[in-house]
Amino acid sequence: MQIQSGTLWPAILRQTEHALRCGALRPIETSQAVIEEGGVRFLVRQVSSLTRKDEARQAPKPDAGTFNPFLPYDPDLFVADISGTHVALLNKFNVIDHHLLIVTRSFKSQEALLDLADFAALVACMAEYDGLGFYNGGAEAGASQLHKHLQIVPLPLGESGPSVPIESVLESACMDDAIDGTVPGLPFRHAFAHLELASADLRHAAQAAFDCYHALLGAIGLRAIEVNGELHTSAPYNLLVAPRWMLLVPRSSERVEGISVNALGFAGSLFVRDAAQMDVIKRLGPMTVLKRVAVPADE
Repeated sequence: MQIQSGTLWPAILRQTEHALRCGALRPIETSQAVIEEGGVRFLVRQVSSLTRKDEARQAPKPDAGTFNPFLPYDPDLFVADISGTHVALLNKFNVIDHHLLIVTRSFKSQEALLDLADFAALVACMAEYDGLGFYNGGAEAGASQLHKHLQIVPLPLGESGPSVPIESVLESACMDDAIDGTVPGLPFRHAFAHLELASADLRHAAQAAFDCYHALLGAIGLRAIEVNGELHTSAPYNLLVAPRWMLLVPRSSERVEGISVNALGFAGSLFVRDAAQMDVIKRLGPMTVLKRVAVPADE
């Protein structure tokens, strides 16, 4: 089972219209600010209406420790069968339009190592439209669900500048063949690598992404540990997969001064719940926020 070329984006548009009409999709309305620091024009989205989120919070729901929205998934949010191991679902409470979840059919832990099937599913989706893939490896990396899922959002993330804001500091690395896996403009521990997904067929692109992922894990000292018969990483991390690069950032904490940060923060896109949190971002600076939730560069 493999998604047919040229069908995913029309399916996303069609299912988005359906899910909005029936109320299964509950977009979170935001206003957007641009805050520049360290040569990056960060996009900071602030909630402008909490109505939908408040309704969801007040609705009866199963115990948070056992509830799994992906087994079974809501059929009104189903977009496509990607492969024999993964399905594509719309993100129910989306901040970015057409935010897609790439979910394993059977339960696997969100702290588990990504495998070749995960990258095959991600690459199959990224081949269909210009998007940024990402993974929140554990709760301390911003994961809100226990069931393994990658995510992809359409590019560009903002109306001006690079399609991914953080690319403004990656440009020097992209032009330097001698880059040693780190980017001078990022003041926290990370591993970076070039990747050319578009130039290979899907099978080779998935293998290249999988190999790159393991190389980056090794570069920052994350190792595989066995947990209940499943291979997990030894520490939480965020992964960003763009058509031409991959970035992996180990995490030390999930939030700073109440502001939760997931992988999109390291792409240059942050989310705040109110004006008070926006003020925190302005006071600290968005790069400093990232620095405080990541592992220090000298560790």
